[in-house]
Amino acid sequence: MKVFIMAFVFVLLVITACGGREVTRTETDTVTDLSGYWNDTDARIVADSIVDQCLNGRWFDTRSSEDSRVRELPVIVVGGVRNQSTEHISVDVFMSEIERSLLNSGRFQIAAGGRERDEVRGERRDQSIFASPETAAEFGREVGADYVMTGTVNSIEDQEGDTRVIFYQVNIELIDVETALKVWMGSAEIKKVIEW
Repeated sequence: MKVFIMAFVFVLLVITACGGREVTRTETDTVTDLSGYWNDTDARIVADSIVDQCLNGRWFDTRSSEDSRVRELPVIVVGGVRNQSTEHISVDVFMSEIERSLLNSGRFQIAAGGRERDEVRGERRDQSIFASPETAAEFGREVGADYVMTGTVNSIEDQEGDTRVIFYQVNIELIDVETALKVWMGSAEIKKVIEW
């Protein structure tokens, strides 16, 4: 009986040891679509499309050179993007990619916004108290943004039997801070068909 119990425990240990997860590292640009829901590939596709539309948009070339506010490199603050889709989407992933691409294009300057700006302002306040006057950053020296980029993520889901379709639409707008006029609007769409 003792041998039988020991054999049973041994087999149980072997079975549980073999039933673990397998994790494989892969390149970050590899398309991995397991569930059909929004993923890193979708974020990358949207970011690439939005940046391409923005860089090639007519708005940039039609800025009036007579306007005293027109700078060679416009300053953009990337504002909030609201997720109005039916699922949880981390909009920070593709908005960071958009911000990085705009900055790396060499055609824009990017001003910190939201939480980042609050952190910088907090550091400036701390420096005014704790840093030497010669090295402390001064108040009132921030560069004002010319434009704010905002947007929404929307989705529509449809299902019949074993087939589900998800349509995503990301709308991004560039708004002139002084006039509140929308100077550019871009959109990226993704449609997925998931079959079981």
